[in-house]
Amino acid sequence: MPTIYQLKSRFQDLLRPVCRSLAANGVTANQVTLAALGLSIGEGLLLWIFPGSFLPLILLPLVLFIRMGLNAIDGMLAREHDQKSDLGAVLNELGDVLSDAALYLPFALLPFVDGPIVVGLVVLAIIGEMTGVIAVQIGASRRYDGPFGKSDRAALFGLCGLLMAFGLTAPLLYQILFGAGLALSAVTIFNRARAAIREKQSA
Repeated sequence: MPTIYQLKSRFQDLLRPVCRSLAANGVTANQVTLAALGLSIGEGLLLWIFPGSFLPLILLPLVLFIRMGLNAIDGMLAREHDQKSDLGAVLNELGDVLSDAALYLPFALLPFVDGPIVVGLVVLAIIGEMTGVIAVQIGASRRYDGPFGKSDRAALFGLCGLLMAFGLTAPLLYQILFGAGLALSAVTIFNRARAAIREKQSA
């Protein structure tokens, strides 16, 4: 099923000159991964401490875009500049789920948002990423199947942050948006598990 993740290769092409410059200056993939995590936690703290405030909400789409860029760069540094490591693999997977939790759980504090839906969405996001990793355990490739992967979650929460920053606080709107994310997250888990099993069986 279609997902924003499918645009990753084009995004990487745009970032490749930056990646080469960072590699030439001694920046490592793990440093970039940790920078993305630190940025996410910092923005998450702002959202948590100042729930519903304009500045953290308006910053969220920018932070999510920068995080996406850093996530692409750390992968390119690892693959294209011989920086792959076991530590990097651990940091990459843990960094993604920790960043998601830090950035998205604060939305559950907002009075016009259904908190359990947001918490459920974050939980399913973690399970979805775990499902993608479990694929490797059974001998398949790391699965990134959609329709609601990391980039799609970022797009949803970035949009919601923007809408909230400009005063759109209708509870029904966010029940629909986050509810759709919840349903799509469940479909994503199923698709990743099914694709991993099919890949293994066809190998």
